[in-house]
Amino acid sequence: MESPELSFTLAYVFRSAGLTIQNLFSSWLGSEDMGFIQYHIRRTSITIVVHSALPLGYYMGMCVAAPEKNLVNIYQVSDNWRAFLLLSLCLQSVSWIIVFYWSRRRWHNHPISKVLQAHVQPPFSSWGSVAVSINTEFRHIDKFATGAPGARVIVTDTWVLKVTTYHIYMALQSDCHVTVTESTQNHLSPDSASPTEILSLRVDSINPARHLDWMWSCSISAFMETK
Repeated sequence: MESPELSFTLAYVFRSAGLTIQNLFSSWLGSEDMGFIQYHIRRTSITIVVHSALPLGYYMGMCVAAPEKNLVNIYQVSDNWRAFLLLSLCLQSVSWIIVFYWSRRRWHNHPISKVLQAHVQPPFSSWGSVAVSINTEFRHIDKFATGAPGARVIVTDTWVLKVTTYHIYMALQSDCHVTVTESTQNHLSPDSASPTEILSLRVDSINPARHLDWMWSCSISAFMETK
């Protein structure tokens, strides 16, 4: 069974899945290598705005894809569609308010900046100096990185970072307690004829000012290549 609504819905979902914030706003985001923290402050902010605009974009697309519903005239649409439009507008407005609040005092209120502030201790005199340390170490070629863009783990000389869609979790290596929770062997490795061992690791921070508790998986052979 085929309908304009179904066709547009499928096209919208697949199109949204294929477009990334990094590709669409690359000129505004700048270079991750040159300013890791600044890049992800901008990336997470624009991600909030864009993702919150998806329901409103869907409604506007349905106005074109299903003109018989007359969605342009909000006084004649069903209560469900009217509620959907209202919630979409509220979601978009709230996202802009949040990003505006984050941007005050040179992004001092951004969640990533708050995480940096939790690490202000000698030898770091301010959260800006913490950001400089992370930016500098991220540019080193000997860092370890693994995972998809929305769930990437990066290990530098001093820091352990987990980059997610909306946030960055970070901890000093000296504050980290790493536990191996599971070990499995993958017998189908494209890079080696021998089995590849996959480790599931749990990372906890002993820093009382910064709670950290997350898990990640990596190939032990890939990790050892960086050492």
